[in-house]
Amino acid sequence: MIVPALNEARGIRAALEALAPLRARGHEVIVADGGSTDGTAQLALGLCDQVLDAPRGRAIQMNAGARAATGFALVFLHADTLLPPLADQVVFSSLKTHIWGRFDVKIDGRHALLKLVGCAMNLRSRLTGIATGDQAIFVRREAFSGFPEIALMEDVAFCKRMKRLGPPARVRETVLTSGRRWESRGVLRTIVLMWSLRLLYFLGARPERLVRFYEK
Repeated sequence: MIVPALNEARGIRAALEALAPLRARGHEVIVADGGSTDGTAQLALGLCDQVLDAPRGRAIQMNAGARAATGFALVFLHADTLLPPLADQVVFSSLKTHIWGRFDVKIDGRHALLKLVGCAMNLRSRLTGIATGDQAIFVRREAFSGFPEIALMEDVAFCKRMKRLGPPARVRETVLTSGRRWESRGVLRTIVLMWSLRLLYFLGARPERLVRFYEK
C-alpha cells in the first residue's frame, strides 16, 4: 500500500493505524511524503514500513513508492481514505482475473449531497472504466508502468493507459474517503469545478494549466 502525503499531520496517524491489521498480515505500507512542512513524515515513522522523501507531486510520489515496494500487488491509497477490513483478500481475488482495478467509494461528510456525489463517481467509473485516486486504484506489479507525472489528472491518464491492457476490476466493496475537500470549498462549487476540469482535460487542456484552477 502506497500512501502519497503532503501536510497530512492532522490525519496521518489515524490513517496508518487503520492499516495496522493489514501490516500484521504481512502487507507493506509505504508513505511517500512530498515535502510536508507540518511534521507528517515524522508522525508516520513507526506506523509504516518506509517513509520516503519524494519531490512534490502525487504522481511522482506514488511512482517513488511503487519503486520501493516489494509486493505482488500495488494499492495506491490517499491519506484521507480508509480501506475495508478485508481489502487484501478483495485485491488478491480481483487480480486473479484482472490486472488492475478499483473500489467503489463512499464520501464521509455531513452534507446530504456527498452521498449522491459518491454514487455518481461509482456509476461514472463503472460505465467508463476510469477511476479516481479516491477509489484506491490497485494493480499487479508487473503490469505497472507508472503514473504519468503530470500536474493533475494523473489518475485519469493512468486508467486510460491501463484500459488498453484490460478492463478494471470494479470492486463493489467500498473505501471511505473524507469529504473535507468538498465541504471546505463548498459541495456544489467543487462538483462543478471537478466536472469542468475533467471536461477540459478530455478536450485537450494541459494539466499544468488546469492545476491553477484546482488549487485556488
